Amino acid sequence: MSKGLSDVFKLSRDWLSVQEVVDSVSSPSCGAISVFIGTTREDEADGRKVVGLEYEAYEPMAQSEFNKLCADIRARWQSVTHICVHHRLGWVKVGETSVVIAISSPHRHDGQQAIQHCISQLKANVPIWKKEVYDTQEVNWKENAECSWSTQKKPPENTLSEGKPK
Repeated sequence: MSKGLSDVFKLSRDWLSVQEVVDSVSSPSCGAISVFIGTTREDEADGRKVVGLEYEAYEPMAQSEFNKLCADIRARWQSVTHICVHHRLGWVKVGETSVVIAISSPHRHDGQQAIQHCISQLKANVPIWKKEVYDTQEVNWKENAECSWSTQKKPPENTLSEGKPK
């Protein structure tokens, strides 16, 4: 990118390093680094306690949607310098980090607005799916309320293979 701008997107089955994400957006021209850290929370659904989440993604499409998201952020907040998103895949137990987002900008205002937009649009448009796993060993695929496809009809149960959306 021109002017030393960078956009980094990483899907990983490994533990996420907040410091690595922050370091990737650090710049002498920026006085602000805005960070969002999303963790798996203990939740309850129908008397069952969530013990963790299982994340899956269609990686080529996820990267493509991330690129569109970065272009959108840069069009809205032209002072944004660097954008970095690391998202976990696979098993993420309660209390662990699921996603880390950092955005740098010369001043805090643009970066803070951009980070809020980034997490909302990431959940809405990037094809990363999560399955809640309960203390009863039951599982349930979850849709984010922001998700652009959440209003579509659910596929019939017999179209699911190994419990995963096709």
